[in-house]
Amino acid sequence: MKKVLLMMLALLAVVSMDARKLDLKDITRGMFRGESVSDVQPLAGGEMYAQLSSDGKRIVKYSFKTGKEVGTLFDVATVKGDKLESIDGYIMSPDGKRILIQTKTKRIYRHSFTATYYIYTIQNNRIVPLSTKGPQQTPLFSPDGLQIAFVRDGNIFIVKLLYDNAEMQVTKDGKKNQIINGIPDWVNEEEFSNNRSMVFTADSRQIVWVRYDESAVKECTIPMSNGGYTYKYPVAGEQNSTVTVWSYDVPSRQTRQLQVPIEKDGYVPRIIATSDSSQVAVFTLNRHQDCLRIYMANPLTTVSKLSIEDKVGKYIREDAYENARITKRHILLPSDRDGNMHLYLYNLNGQLLRQIDKGNYEVSAVYGYDEQTGNTYYASHENGATDQRIWVAHENGKRECLTKKAGWSTAIFSSDYKYFLHTWSDINTPTVYALCNNTGKTIETLVDNKALRNKLADYELGQRELFTLTTSEGVTLNGWMVKPADFNPNKQYPVLMYQYGGPGSQSVKDAWGIGMSGQGALLEQYLCQQGFICVCVDNRGTGGRGADFEKCTYLKLGQLEAKDQVEAALWLGQQSYVDKNRIAIWGWSFGGFNTLMSMSEGRGVFCCGVAIAPPTTWRYYDTIYTERFMRTPQENPTGYDDNPITRIPQLQGALMICHGIADDNVHFRNTTDYCEALIQADKDFQQQVYADRNHSIYGGNTRNHLFRQCIRFLQREMK
Repeated sequence: MKKVLLMMLALLAVVSMDARKLDLKDITRGMFRGESVSDVQPLAGGEMYAQLSSDGKRIVKYSFKTGKEVGTLFDVATVKGDKLESIDGYIMSPDGKRILIQTKTKRIYRHSFTATYYIYTIQNNRIVPLSTKGPQQTPLFSPDGLQIAFVRDGNIFIVKLLYDNAEMQVTKDGKKNQIINGIPDWVNEEEFSNNRSMVFTADSRQIVWVRYDESAVKECTIPMSNGGYTYKYPVAGEQNSTVTVWSYDVPSRQTRQLQVPIEKDGYVPRIIATSDSSQVAVFTLNRHQDCLRIYMANPLTTVSKLSIEDKVGKYIREDAYENARITKRHILLPSDRDGNMHLYLYNLNGQLLRQIDKGNYEVSAVYGYDEQTGNTYYASHENGATDQRIWVAHENGKRECLTKKAGWSTAIFSSDYKYFLHTWSDINTPTVYALCNNTGKTIETLVDNKALRNKLADYELGQRELFTLTTSEGVTLNGWMVKPADFNPNKQYPVLMYQYGGPGSQSVKDAWGIGMSGQGALLEQYLCQQGFICVCVDNRGTGGRGADFEKCTYLKLGQLEAKDQVEAALWLGQQSYVDKNRIAIWGWSFGGFNTLMSMSEGRGVFCCGVAIAPPTTWRYYDTIYTERFMRTPQENPTGYDDNPITRIPQLQGALMICHGIADDNVHFRNTTDYCEALIQADKDFQQQVYADRNHSIYGGNTRNHLFRQCIRFLQREMK
């Protein structure tokens, strides 16, 4: 036995000498990201899909049946008109005759951007500008493909293709930091994950939109070296934009305000066209966000009728309206009314026809309802929160799993639901892209990332594994762990805990994209090569485990989350291979907040920590997100008063805090006020500040520099 052990150690030493070490700069510049299949759009008819080529020069048509290229829809090399080097994106017209070509994209916030668009007519292979009067936002084809609406400077315009692309202005009251038509303001965009608030009616005659009056919202100025900018940012408990819904009748050029009963300080998170030209579905939320209503609004008569009302405990999760689908005759609505997120099928009048699925699991994504067969396609965690698979629920109630393999699956279905692009990975396998039919049978593997697997095989990489632990309060938590390649169970290692931990999030998955920097926890693998064990634990409040687990943090964000991170550290400290005196924690955004709360929880288990772009008091964060989980500071002062700043007297362990000065999301004042409180409490800390960088702190060498500073700090403090 002793000889075998010595031989294994010798072999390990040989492997270790041959294996390459990871370089931090290679990780941050994405050298290990692997091949992907992106920018896929299913085409009408169901047999084909379009994809933008990796060099941005062609839009290629592929067969769902074979995965083979069957034609080119657009090519910068041959197109007539303005000369383009490459394109950034595209939008197909409903009839497939034209394509909107996106160029010169400039980011605004997380979802919004301006771009210069061209109208490309497939038949004559020619492009013409959508408009010559400035960049556009969120262009939208009418259902008949003969009109295009877009937004510029807060106003809506329509281009009529049959009238020599004549440009007509629909609204004229748009004004920066006052009135916005057709696109959401900052907080509605950020927290409802949406960058367009306008639709055409089914007959292409009317355009319906949300108007945001943000004139009473307080301003925030973001300092930058070029002078910065000022925008409207409502913090918890303060004035939001006033939202109203309007319609414009294209033939008569009449504008009308629709009579949608939006509660005072309420929201319109979605507006969706229906197959009935006399009805547009308007989704509303009250300010507490615990009541979702869907109104069917008539753009001509302006009358609205309540179709569906869903009231749930504590708050409506974003999945409910983000995953809602309206088909020709039905509304498919997710709801956690029975304690788990499941699907409910209604007709357009709001009559509940049936609950699509039931069980002690969560539906996590919705792919659609097939009117022809009555089949519903979705993803769920039926095999546990860390596992996601694709399912079909038949009209007779029978359900089938289409992706039997454990791991993490997502899908893009063809327009007729006969095929889907299946994306799969697990914690040890880079992403595989394959075409499947609607029984789940693989037709063709498009990308297997074998080259990436071979590339990684040359490096010294440790074992990734999923695990569970039970806290002293009897709460079971999911986690993953990455150990060094030369892991010795008889040695005690320092541990770095990465977490995010925010409401509904999931950092622990049986998926390749885990870790602070994704890419198969590659940053964690780099840290393992520096002698660490890396761990991530999803605390209470995270997603995939039902409403009770997710919503138990209501009105007290950070309290249970921090307690669970401390409990996880205590559990790790009991493992024979962990040095309990060298456990650190780090995180970004909510994970930075969670880091500070955990280091100030009182039990002092962390020797050090790094908080990147952290909210330090929810009084500084925006209305929609914060009030969803905390209500207003006026209603819940006790919940707001327990925060990293007030917990500073209990802070234990060495701390580094990092922030981008140009962060439009978590404002830099969160860090400045926290640091000032640290100074007055006579507590030492290190601070890393990045000028002109937003919440993501990236650009050029920035991310490499940020991680290098963090890692050097951790190494110094965990010697």
